[in-house]
Amino acid sequence: MTRRLPRAAVVIVAALALPSHGQALDAPASSDTVVNSLGIRMVRMPAGSFRMGSFPGTPLRQEEEFPRRVTLTRAFRIASTEVTQRQWLALMPSNRSQRQGDDLPVTSVSWKEAQEFCLELSHKEGATYRLPTEAEWEYACRAGADLPVGTAELGAVAWYADNSEETIHPVRQKRPNAWGLYDMLGNVAEWTLDAYGPYPRVEEEKDPPGPAAGSTRVVRGGAWRSFPPAIRCAARTGTPASYQLPHVGLRVVQEIE
Repeated sequence: MTRRLPRAAVVIVAALALPSHGQALDAPASSDTVVNSLGIRMVRMPAGSFRMGSFPGTPLRQEEEFPRRVTLTRAFRIASTEVTQRQWLALMPSNRSQRQGDDLPVTSVSWKEAQEFCLELSHKEGATYRLPTEAEWEYACRAGADLPVGTAELGAVAWYADNSEETIHPVRQKRPNAWGLYDMLGNVAEWTLDAYGPYPRVEEEKDPPGPAAGSTRVVRGGAWRSFPPAIRCAARTGTPASYQLPHVGLRVVQEIE
């Protein structure tokens, strides 16, 4: 079964972005965004450091979110939206998403199928595309932000249990984060590259690869059916790689360094 977070409905503050180290990095310039042949907008993320996880006492925190300073030594590009069904069908033979629509995120894809999409996209574009590592995903989600955001603000950036009407929605309908990325929280949860496992008990780490192997993979971001504990940059779940779930899709990364 998918590992789900408890519903902490009595807590009214959702910490979407927790303190990073030092000053927030500037938002990427428009020149840092490219559009590939499938129409996927790829936004450049600079190399940098941030605090991954959450400190004890943080609202809605889960015990597994052991905090550590993470440095990403290489810049990368990440899609501004989740992969849509139109983009998926440009490369893949079928679409099992329960709700169909060109601009809806593709769902009901396994981790292996998400990997296959990245491989096909790499061949088409002549560049290396893949799923984001868990650290890259959280870094992009935080977008250099320092302050937690209340539940009223959550509705402005995310489709989740309180406002989704129990269904997915087209991409780019909510406000993007400070780095121009849409639906990093809510709408559909997103596969990452990493196998699921406990965080290392270290204070600092560079380019963490995650566990070396495992049949359960990390899913991030929460979805249209999720409650606030799952709609946080630090929240993580482990999902068997073979599962094809109606609330899980993907977002791609392009290697540039």
